[in-house]
Amino acid sequence: MSSETLVKYEYLVVEVENKVATVTINRAPVNALNSKVYQELSRVIDEMDANDDVNVIILTGAGEKAFVAGADINEMAGADLVTVVKNNKVARNMFKKVENSTKPVIAALNGLALGGGLELALSCDLRIASENAKFAFPEVGLGIIPGGGGTQRLQKIVGQGLAKELLFTGTMFTAEEAHNWHIVNKVVPAGEALAAAKELADKLAKQPPVALQMVKLAVNTGSNTDIESGLIIESNSFNTAFSTEDGKEGLVAFTEKRKPNYKGR
Repeated sequence: MSSETLVKYEYLVVEVENKVATVTINRAPVNALNSKVYQELSRVIDEMDANDDVNVIILTGAGEKAFVAGADINEMAGADLVTVVKNNKVARNMFKKVENSTKPVIAALNGLALGGGLELALSCDLRIASENAKFAFPEVGLGIIPGGGGTQRLQKIVGQGLAKELLFTGTMFTAEEAHNWHIVNKVVPAGEALAAAKELADKLAKQPPVALQMVKLAVNTGSNTDIESGLIIESNSFNTAFSTEDGKEGLVAFTEKRKPNYKGR
């Protein structure tokens, strides 16, 4: 199937091919996040969630230098508190939409992921980094702190001690360190992050979408509650997946020793 390019955004390029949507943040020189980019990312997640031709979403940055090198500091520095609070709400809602999208979201980290860029990556389900990618939360050095969920999502992955060290100091760390700390799932040679993300996305796109959605719901929701509540969430998600046509098809195909024909319902 040939790819379909959707030209509907000022700072995003969206292509859909074989059930995979690749969303490229394209704001030279380093794809910094401003209020317009936050709004466009929020809209594209809504649109991809509603698109039956999309089973998986990839987020990446244009060029070879940066995935997203943080928020637009010039925009922030010139804003009053009312404007900052308004923009921060838009940003936080966008990160939440990425995290809770009904479809798996893969970050292809092709370069710097700093501040808001790292927050965006942490909102994704899976992260693949080029070996030259670098990461940091530099906000404290600017007299502020992360405002898009970085203090919360980072500690859930690496633990409080390391999270506090990275947040307090703003230390920049490598892709290999990020992998060792379970921040990224895989490190690949420079320039190959998007290709690796597409390879993984193609595998996920062939899986029954409701089952993927239920796994994501169970993990995300369960991580914010106690074990007993989490088990109830898992049980309800299991029942939902089992009741679908794809749930029946997968089990029958296994007993008949054939490849399942999933239809997304």
